[in-house]
Parts: sequence; C-alpha cells; structure tokens
Amino acid sequence: MKGIKSARRGQPSKTTPERGGTSGIRGNRAVFLDRDGVLNDLEYNPEEGRIGSPLSARQLRVFPYAGEAVTRIEGLGFKAIVVSNQPGVAKRQLTYSEFERMNVKVKDELARQGCVLDAEYYCLHHPDALVKKYRLDCDCRKPKPGLLLRAARENGVDLARSFFVGDALVDVKAGRAAGCRTIFLGHITAFLSEMIERGDARPDYVLPSLRQVPDLLRSLDSEGAPPAENSQNQRWTRASRKRGQ
Repeated sequence: MKGIKSARRGQPSKTTPERGGTSGIRGNRAVFLDRDGVLNDLEYNPEEGRIGSPLSARQLRVFPYAGEAVTRIEGLGFKAIVVSNQPGVAKRQLTYSEFERMNVKVKDELARQGCVLDAEYYCLHHPDALVKKYRLDCDCRKPKPGLLLRAARENGVDLARSFFVGDALVDVKAGRAAGCRTIFLGHITAFLSEMIERGDARPDYVLPSLRQVPDLLRSLDSEGAPPAENSQNQRWTRASRKRGQ
C-alpha cells in the first residue's frame, strides 16, 4: 500500500492501493464516495455543538456494512474512489499523524470486511485555516469539482458514466459540476428540501445509506439508465412531487 503524500500548497492528499491491474478489469466508470457519513459514522463535537466528522482514530467507527457495499459496487464494474474534504488538520483540530491513523483505520476495517478501495483523495485545505500552509481557496475543496476531476483523470474514469455518493449538499454540487450522477444519503426533511432547491443542489437519487447503493446501481444497469447529462434528476423530481413541493 502506498503512503499518503504530504499535502503541500495546491496539492490534495492522495493514497492509492497497489491493485495489480484490478482497475483495468473494471473499466472506466467509478463510484466516488465521500468518507464521513458514508463509510463511517459521524461524531458529536461538543466544542462546536454539532455533529460532524470524527477527529481521532478512536472516535472513527466504520459502518459494519460498508465493506460489503463497496465490494458489491466493485463487482458491478465500478471503481471505488474516496473523495473527501478533511480540513481538521488545517483547523488544528487534529494532527496530520492522527489524520493518517484515521485513514489506516478505515482501510484496515474495510479490509477485514474483504474490501479494498481503488484510491483515496483528500482536500486538506480551508480558506480560513489556522495552519498557514493549508490556508488556500483551492479548486479541490468541494463543492468545487477539482478533486473529482483529478481522480477521474488519474484513474481513467468517464465521469458521465459515474456516480458521486455523499451525505452533504457540497457532495451533490461537486458531483454535478464534474458531470456525475449524484446519490444523496440521508432523509429529506422539509428544511433540507428547501435548502436543496435554493442551492440548486438536487441529487439524482436519494437513499438511506450506502447499503442500498449497489441495488440501485444494479437496477439502473438493467434499465439502461442514461448518462449524467441526460438524467434530468428524475428520481428527485418524482420525490419532490410526492411531497407537494
């Protein structure tokens, strides 16, 4: 396993497993995955008074179904690539060494479930970072699509045939900007629906968790679903009509 490159100015952190040509077997489509809230659970931060990303390896808990879900996604012919904002180091909420320990824990837990990711890309920047070298209004921080575009370029991925899975509206915006179809994980409330419409961040599909993603992808394959530019957010539109929005 290759180590994580140090995040320097203008460079997001990346780690790529050595897969012995596996990516060539699965072709040129991918499921891009946010990390926190998708592969692992969120954590309550008492200092900020909100639920957010875990800030230590001790806090980090990988979902028990994550490895199986990712393995099934890969079995459908998709590469599985993590693309995630991780500004905790920039905000001095954790050290870079702790960030690395968290990444190792995610990979180890997934490996125990029989799963290996194809690649991981992390943006460590933040425009208001307390650590100067990470204080950057970069192109790789979601909702900008820079990290997705880099991941697609370096892994030979056709974005129009790919999906972005996330639990935040920045994930939906980044996926749409990059040309992917988007899958939002969570439950749509009236408030969130209003934020989605106001921010022009309509996902193509909404599911409770990563556990349901493989079944959706299989059904779309069997239906011959159109690529991203023609999908027109059909599932989201139908769901909105049911709510009378």
